Amino acid sequence: MENQKIVVGLDIGTTKICAIVGKKNKFGKLEILGMGNSISDGVTGGVVTNINKTVESINKSIKEAEEEANIDIKVVNVGIAGRHIKSSIQHGGMTRERIETEITLNDVKKLTNDMYKLVTPPGTKIIHVMPQDYIVDNEYDIKDPVGMSGVKLEGNFHVITAETNAINNIYKCIKKNNLEVEELILEPLASSISVLSKDEKEAGVCLVDIGGGTADIAIFHDSVIRHTAVIPFGGDIITEDIKQGFGIMTNQAELLKTKFGRAIADKNIENEIISIPGIRERPPKNISTHSLAMIIEARLGEIIEMIYSNILASGYQDKLAGGIVITGGGAQLAYTRQLFEYITDYDTRLGYPNEHLGGGVELAKSPMYATGVGLVLAGFQELDYREEYYKQSNIINDYNIARSKSKSKSRASSKDFFRRILDKTKGLLIDDYIED
Repeated sequence: MENQKIVVGLDIGTTKICAIVGKKNKFGKLEILGMGNSISDGVTGGVVTNINKTVESINKSIKEAEEEANIDIKVVNVGIAGRHIKSSIQHGGMTRERIETEITLNDVKKLTNDMYKLVTPPGTKIIHVMPQDYIVDNEYDIKDPVGMSGVKLEGNFHVITAETNAINNIYKCIKKNNLEVEELILEPLASSISVLSKDEKEAGVCLVDIGGGTADIAIFHDSVIRHTAVIPFGGDIITEDIKQGFGIMTNQAELLKTKFGRAIADKNIENEIISIPGIRERPPKNISTHSLAMIIEARLGEIIEMIYSNILASGYQDKLAGGIVITGGGAQLAYTRQLFEYITDYDTRLGYPNEHLGGGVELAKSPMYATGVGLVLAGFQELDYREEYYKQSNIINDYNIARSKSKSKSRASSKDFFRRILDKTKGLLIDDYIED
């Protein structure tokens, strides 16, 4: 265990806080070593609103995951979401110092890092800079410039920002649990790693992660993320509608939604009645499953229409051959997939984080843990990227050292050459002088 790389993902959601511990097996699949879950009392709409309650929930999840995985957790990859997340397309460029050498991973990384220095609206911070395409000396639409020759390296980047206070509150909660944040990752990006295939990303696909407080969107095309957005409504607002509609408790409304709820009212059996216990010796309430489904369909339909409007606004509505993939806890509601297809007219499937899993906790295969699994996978991707970066850096350093030695050797050889000429010339002059 000591020699193996282990990554921990911490999903701080509106309804739950989940810690997942994973390692890669010999086949490159993710093996779940342990999981910890707790109710999220201090998070609203994906944003931390109560520090102390969130700290307690994180502590409970971490302790549970530590016991199951039999490790001490010190560093975590954390997800971030919420309606404060914004995205835009920005352009950047640089002029290379060594024009005689090929473009390297270092050059690309430097250009990307420079984009983090962009001026953003007050109170916001850049959390992700993702390349769309590159330009090398006026050659456009280059996907990977590494290995090419050129003076001017430019790129178009998908830049994602978040409110500074929201970020600071997450870091504060982590720090109070004596933990460190390795990476702060946008939650729909994490979910996309765990549920989308390479073919879907290349063909064009829209990922919709339906959580408790928000529905997060990520659109991919040509294997590149093209658009991200956050819809400020999720499963909790459906629960609230049920609570208000029938005049019942929140926990009763949530139970009704998950156990008996359907996203399409016509799929219910007519005259099917559910009896809800009354409060403090009051008579029970009889609730029609058809009425329940009508409330769910009305609110979920509004959320799907917002998602569809966002797809249209992105400009990629005609480039989604892969259709829509829905994941998250809210996606598990019966007939949600069919309602998506009815409203958007896109082929839709439910996204499970199974493809990358090689074993371990069976519960992790549920769509509601797609973000947590994705955070672990994102951690391993970052480790692989760093190894490649350092490898290329060492290669470049070795090349520069060898080049420097070669130049020194060449200069030394030149000096020896001229010295030999001078010595011979001096010898000839001396011989001529003696003969005279």
